[in-house]
Amino acid sequence: MLRKLVQMSLSDIRTLELSMSHEKPWNEDGKDEVLYFSTIYGACGLTIRYVSEASRGLVQPRQITFQYPIEDDELVGLFEKAIEASKAEGKRPRAAVFDVVGSLPGLRVPYERYIEICKRESMYSIVDGAHGIGHVSLDLSKLDPDFFVSNCHKWLFVPRGCAVFYVPERNQDLMRTTLPTSHGFVPKGSRPFNPLPPSAKSVFVNQFEFVGTIDNSSYLCTTEAIKWRQEVCGGEKAIMDYCSGLSREGGKAIAKILGTEVLDNSTNTLTDCCLVNVLLPLEIGTSNIEAFFKINEDTKMQAHQWMLETLIKDYKTFIAIAVLDDKWWARLSGQVYLEMEDFEWAGHALKELCARVGDGEYLKKEK
Repeated sequence: MLRKLVQMSLSDIRTLELSMSHEKPWNEDGKDEVLYFSTIYGACGLTIRYVSEASRGLVQPRQITFQYPIEDDELVGLFEKAIEASKAEGKRPRAAVFDVVGSLPGLRVPYERYIEICKRESMYSIVDGAHGIGHVSLDLSKLDPDFFVSNCHKWLFVPRGCAVFYVPERNQDLMRTTLPTSHGFVPKGSRPFNPLPPSAKSVFVNQFEFVGTIDNSSYLCTTEAIKWRQEVCGGEKAIMDYCSGLSREGGKAIAKILGTEVLDNSTNTLTDCCLVNVLLPLEIGTSNIEAFFKINEDTKMQAHQWMLETLIKDYKTFIAIAVLDDKWWARLSGQVYLEMEDFEWAGHALKELCARVGDGEYLKKEK
């Protein structure tokens, strides 16, 4: 069970990192480092860089770069090597930020093993579980991360924005304030009048219990969402089994339609979730890959934007598309309200879309 379940806005990871940087300043020798993978969610990666700037360079980011597909053992090895490299350079690895299931591409990572490594190395584990709750099975008491955040509006069927924030009691003193700061903040020295009623709850809970700029209605839906998942959908295991199975089989169906492949490793751990990434038959450059449509290097971003807009405008849907190492991947998700026919429809829509890109339609100005 969660030791504390508190309200957080969509700025969950940012709140954590900023609060930590102010409560316990980094060592003055400037040797502290925060490790993260190159697939980090963009806003979280930028926050690490901001914390570095705000701390006057006392802490530095260290990126772990890799390419998919990759095996879990290789990822763990890269993580351990990055820690050793930090030490070898006279640095001090203080914390690591990593996903449960990445965003783009949508793939599961061995976060459980990362947490264990952080414990062994006396590093803070900061887990971005945005695609966690309602998506994969989680036992936070067993995992025991230092910090864990997860969005309820992605997979738990709760309205935006709603998140949970797990902090074991050993680390709650690090959370100096919410973002924005509210009445629960306890300043050093005297404090102004507090309009909230007296409370025997901890400082940590009081801080997050009331933040005046947050709409609480989405949080009030959580109980009903869980009830609906149990009574209508058959429970968490049934949901996860259906959605993960659908995404895997649906991904294969789309890959067959497109004549491409699903992004995965040999042990299929990357797709052990409800997201799947399928290669699109698009090629950047002039080399010839049979049945692949060509995109010029200097117009690839224009093509990318056109595809996203056209999916909404012409096909009345949205499919996230990522460009990784000059390969184009469509990310799709298995959901309780989808069936195999939906994936097959998506496959044909993507095939038609790619053909339109190959014809240069994205380069033509609308009249």
